[in-house]
Amino acid sequence: MFQKPKSTLQLIVHESDQPHVSKGALIPFKPNAIQVPPTRALAFPAMRAIARVGVVAMLFVALGLAGTVGYGSFLQSTQVASPIVTIVDPVTLSVAPFDYGPQAALSQTSFFEETRNAFIEDQATFIELEIERKQLRYFTKGVLAYSAEIVETPAAGSWWEVEAGLYQVDEKKDEFFSNLAQAVMPWTITFQENFMIHGVPQYPDGTSAPAASAVGGVQIATDDAERLYQLVTENTPVLVHTGKQASDSFVYRPSVPDISTPHYFIADLDNNALLAANDISAPVPIASLTKLMTAVVAAEELPLDQRVFVTAPSFVTSLIPRLSERSSVSMYSLLQLLLVESSNEAAEVIASEYGREEFITAMNAKARQLGMLNTTFADPSGLSAGNVSTVGDLYRLAQHIDQNRSFIFDITRDVNLPSAYVGGDFAGLVNFNEVEDVTGFVGGKVGETTAAGQTSLSLHELKIDGTTRTVVVIILGSTGRTADVQALVSFVENRFGE
Repeated sequence: MFQKPKSTLQLIVHESDQPHVSKGALIPFKPNAIQVPPTRALAFPAMRAIARVGVVAMLFVALGLAGTVGYGSFLQSTQVASPIVTIVDPVTLSVAPFDYGPQAALSQTSFFEETRNAFIEDQATFIELEIERKQLRYFTKGVLAYSAEIVETPAAGSWWEVEAGLYQVDEKKDEFFSNLAQAVMPWTITFQENFMIHGVPQYPDGTSAPAASAVGGVQIATDDAERLYQLVTENTPVLVHTGKQASDSFVYRPSVPDISTPHYFIADLDNNALLAANDISAPVPIASLTKLMTAVVAAEELPLDQRVFVTAPSFVTSLIPRLSERSSVSMYSLLQLLLVESSNEAAEVIASEYGREEFITAMNAKARQLGMLNTTFADPSGLSAGNVSTVGDLYRLAQHIDQNRSFIFDITRDVNLPSAYVGGDFAGLVNFNEVEDVTGFVGGKVGETTAAGQTSLSLHELKIDGTTRTVVVIILGSTGRTADVQALVSFVENRFGE
């Protein structure tokens, strides 16, 4: 299997917003073509179930098979032969492969059942998690060997929340101590870095910790966790099914505002009602809105509950430098810097922890996975004019964060919000995201570069016909961000409000 390159002592300098490799302090790696990170490449050559299913997130899915060997052969071989499963944009013909990681298609019950049945038919060894039904099953060579009831599931929006997808076991620990939750998770099985299966969490003094929804991952009874721990080996596939959210029947009266901002988008996040938009599919630079994807990939690819060694990168600067005097920092604190003060330093340190070029590759792969087919990421900070997207694509990203990683928006709203997580390394952070004199701000991100102008993605809770709705406002290429956001929010309030 692919192994990440070991860290070496190197330096990146910055010329024209494009980093180049030389000796020094961070850990860049050779650039690769935009593709799915090899650490998550599927090792199953024949996915007959996937070949029989059709649609992913309103896109056409073209399906095929690579190789003729069944799942069972994977158990005796380490050769990687990924199935060719592509998401195709009918206009641009952009494609993205089905791969290890979150997969929206597996939230469809029929798709999930077809995939599971193919695993069983091909005598695969795997873990199955049905989150809504609260059932965990372990199959050995296609035969059910053990099952357990899921006692607790992670809180919605936390970085421990498990999305529908296909994963593999990264590591096992008989006791995992969470620095942020200050609790011990017994018989922990970790997959996709931050997702866990474990027994009942306990504080170091032996008292029971809150439910897993507050401090951990998928919780089963401690005896069940120990039994599963003894059965499972590293690299075991984990097939996860989560149901889709219930539909929202709230309906808006359509209308379009008279606004001068070249690219804008207003929609209701709760039911996807489009309230107004202009130039929805034009790719333009997005500046620090890039950091929202940086946070998503960090939450999916890196263990946030750890400390990392840091040296402030010399090729980027932040408006408020905070890393120059630090030798180590927690990943969660880096996320706070990234999202609250838009720290370019934090963005580069996070990316270097994974491997800079590999991290950027993962950002682009995630964009394809979410259907952001007009989006390209060139760096983790947004400094480069090569970070481009559309207001329509950024709405897809906002939906994903709101539904699956809402803790990211929570951080952008108020870094001091009550939380189960402790250990923030920085006090007195200045929130760049707040917009003056705008109703109901509940999170978002701003950005600004010469190429992008002023950009913003913000969430607002507004009263519409006596109901509180969450409305997202996205603007790109603005010359007066605050006034534009105020105008668009006021439009929604005046047209649809009480």
